[in-house]
Order: sequence, then C-alpha cells, then structure tokens
Amino acid sequence: MSVDSMMDTNLPKDDLTGTIKFIPPLYKQRYQFIKDLVIKYKPKKVADLGCADCTLLWMLKFCKCIEVLAGLDIRENVMKEKMHRLSPLPADYLQPSERSLTVTLHHGSVAHKDPCMLGFDLVTCIELAIDASTRYDYTVEFTGLGTPPPGSEDVGFCTQIGVFVRKYPKNGEAVNSEKHTEHAYKTVFKAVYPSLKEEKYLQNAVVSEVIFGADIIKSRLLGDFKSECKEHSDDLETKLKFQPFKYYMRYSKNLSLAETEKPAADSMEPFIDGNTVYIPLAKIFSIPKVNQLCGTFEKLSKLIAGKVALSNDGSAVIVTIEYENEEQEN
Repeated sequence: MSVDSMMDTNLPKDDLTGTIKFIPPLYKQRYQFIKDLVIKYKPKKVADLGCADCTLLWMLKFCKCIEVLAGLDIRENVMKEKMHRLSPLPADYLQPSERSLTVTLHHGSVAHKDPCMLGFDLVTCIELAIDASTRYDYTVEFTGLGTPPPGSEDVGFCTQIGVFVRKYPKNGEAVNSEKHTEHAYKTVFKAVYPSLKEEKYLQNAVVSEVIFGADIIKSRLLGDFKSECKEHSDDLETKLKFQPFKYYMRYSKNLSLAETEKPAADSMEPFIDGNTVYIPLAKIFSIPKVNQLCGTFEKLSKLIAGKVALSNDGSAVIVTIEYENEEQEN
C-alpha cells in the first residue's frame, strides 16, 4: 500500500466513544511510511531513535539494502523484552545471506550525543527539530499521516513527519559534522548475522553445493551407465564391481561401449575408474550456484581444498561408489 493511499483512508467513527479510527491503524501506517522511504532511498545504515519494543527494527531487518541497524531507547527493560526477535534464526546460518547485517541496541537518551550514532543514512525519530537539517547537512521535507476529517483540516495531520535526507558533499568539499568521542550510551544487544561476505560461511556454502552437485552428477552417470550395461551384457555391472574399469560418459544418445578411454585432462566430462567417479573441477565450476558463489575458478579451488575429496593432481572431485548401499536402497 502506498503512502498516498494510506493518507486518503476513510475515517470511521466509533459510535460509542465518538473517537476516530484510522484504517489501517496509525502505527501500521508509520511503519509502512518508513518502509517506503527505505525502498526509495535504499539506505545501508538505519537508526531508530525511541525504538521501544523493536518492532520497526524487526521489520527493517528484512530489507536487503540495509547492512547496519541501530536502536536507541531510554527504557532498557522495554527493549530487552522483545530484543530476542532481532537475533539470527537457525535458517540464517543454514542459508547465509549475501549481504552483511549487524543489529545493535543502545540504552540512552536522544538528548545526549554519542559517536555510535554518526554516519547513518536514515534515522527515524518521534521528536524532530527544524534546525537539525542545517546543522548536520540534511535537507528536510515535512509531511504526515492521519488526515483529519472534513472541516477539521486546520488541525493538521494526526502524525507529523519530517523526512531528513543527508547531503553528500561534492568532490573536494568538506563534511560539516560534529565529532564526538565520549560514549554516552550503553550497548544492551548486538547481533551479527552470518553472511557470505565472511569466508567461513562462504566456504561452508560452496562445499555444500559442490558435494550436492557432485552427488547428482554421480547418480546420473551411474544411472546412464547401468542402462547401457543392461542393453549389452547382463554381467558387465558385475565386472565393474570387481575389475578396474574406465568408463567415459559423454551424455550422448548414441553411446558406444567402445568409448572407455579416459578423457583428456582439460575435459569437463566425468568418468568412472574402478569404484570411483571423477568429476573435473571445470564441470563443478559450471554449476550455476557454485559459479555464482565463487566467481572465479581459483577461488573455487581455494575454498574446497581440504574440505572435499580431490584427485591427486587436484583437478577433479572424486566420489566413491557404494554398490552395496545402493543395492539395499533399491
């Protein structure tokens, strides 16, 4: 829902109390207003002054552009009751995001200055001062939510809003900002979300994708090989189990059993040698998710070194064929 449509909402009256009800409720309209600003300006660092039960921060943590969230409130107990909602979930560790995200809560008053609140792209606050825009190099636009009923337009919006947009200096211009070195706030909560920008999480994700992709390739290779065996000889699979045998899969419809030569070193095609499947790293790197995570072939080699079984020359992922287990499953 857009901000305009929320401001044009009909204002039904409660017949019993004579009070005006806003649909959606004003607090929801405020949250949506902030989300619309985030979508429009795509800030990386956002602070909520007077964050109370952290509801707005919880909503904003799902915005992909935000990398730093900070909340400030003078009521420490109120923050602590709900701050657990800002912690990473198990799913965040199983599937780390590509962006980094740090959420911090501070106990203190907006009347005091603290360097931890410097450098934010967007700040939400209930109390606003018009001279703040010129003092800290911001432009300001005033608007509001909760349009008054007909005939009462002179009272203004139920909720007045000032939107401050930071002025970024041109090349060579100095930034007019005060420097504060004394810390006036107490940090009561901090959560650093797992991110693929950290190598340990990136490595875990890459290794998982490589093992998963290699297993799929192995299954397809064995499935096609067994089908080909049945067409030519009933005992060829038995020979494969007990005799060194090289099998090269071209994934072609007209596969010939004569094609049992090991592929060239630079080939992307997987092959079977005895009870081992060899999958060239070039083939692994061609898997879309692996390619997206690594970016370069060299990075793939670095991330899986020591984590995935590789051939002696390091050019292929090796997977052992477990015939007995497969027969029991079948």
